[in-house]
Amino acid sequence: MEKYFGENVPKLGFGLMRLPKLADGSIDVEQTKQMVDLFMDAGLTYFDTAYVYDNGESEKAAKLALTDRYPRESYTLCTKLCAWMHSPNEDAAKQQFYTSLERTGAGYFDYYLLHALQRNNYKVYDEYHIWDFVKEQKAKGLIKHYGFSFHADPALLEELLTDHPDVDFVQLQINYADWENPGVSSRECYEIARRHGKSITIMEPVKGGALADPIPKVKEILKAANPEASIASWAIRYAASLEGIITVLSGMSNLDQMKDNLSYMKNFKPLTEEEHAVILRAQSALNGDRSIPCTACHYCTDGCPMNIPIPEIFHVANRQRGNEAFRGRREYTIATTGKGKASDCIECGQCESACPQQINVITRLKDCASQFEEQ
Repeated sequence: MEKYFGENVPKLGFGLMRLPKLADGSIDVEQTKQMVDLFMDAGLTYFDTAYVYDNGESEKAAKLALTDRYPRESYTLCTKLCAWMHSPNEDAAKQQFYTSLERTGAGYFDYYLLHALQRNNYKVYDEYHIWDFVKEQKAKGLIKHYGFSFHADPALLEELLTDHPDVDFVQLQINYADWENPGVSSRECYEIARRHGKSITIMEPVKGGALADPIPKVKEILKAANPEASIASWAIRYAASLEGIITVLSGMSNLDQMKDNLSYMKNFKPLTEEEHAVILRAQSALNGDRSIPCTACHYCTDGCPMNIPIPEIFHVANRQRGNEAFRGRREYTIATTGKGKASDCIECGQCESACPQQINVITRLKDCASQFEEQ
């Protein structure tokens, strides 16, 4: 018997947010199929997508790579309804559910989430009666388990779980870099969810790839502890070692990432006491890091009136930091060709209101404009 809901679910989930891409920017479905096959062959079953991922192409890719090719009972699928994006009214928000069913061809969803609740959007879910709508679909058998993904402060999480005690699970951003980060409050949010008896799916365990390629001091600490282990493996195993976890989502973008994750998660072993001590040293090293904490979720770019590729610009800025050999100005030009530049920002604030990481995007763009654009 399970000690908590989802205890027996394999602890690596396949996040379909950052799927491999072809040269034209479309999803590489054939490589995605190979990744799905490796994942399923390893005995792993949890897939996670969303109505808004890749403007709907992620859900379509899930159909082509997964639901068209495997028996429905052999895997579990999660998707999400984002009431505050692409939803001018209640009917449009609810239509997302039916569109997701059509795109994925799944017939029903094992897990369903109200997507990316934050201070500036959570009331929309009440105004559009989405909580009741989702429970109606659960009663019909079209949803097996429902919950919400969360990007806000602990006080709001406490409020939501108090107001909606029947949710089956919550999805939280948890990684060793954000465990005590006041902007994310991973530890406090985790503890609140568990105090309410809720199981957790973890997103951003590698913080958008930042913990797969962290600052040199962190790499040095991790490699000294285990030269054979990949840097990313420390982050994913850290998250998966927590109690009450359904699964840890990894947004894998190519076959190599899939193979690396499977090498240590197919037969997952929690971190040892000695390995936890290594993570503590890595956390201490990260305290002095001044990188822009962008996870490249691209929520900021949806609706940007100037079409500024904000995550790509921040990636260049982070690569340049402390690396004089990196050709930042050239990479910045490539990232912004045919799009808006950092200096094109009109300070409308759309990006900051959408950012799950609470980044001061406008100020950071000004810094990038000063750093990379010709004066």
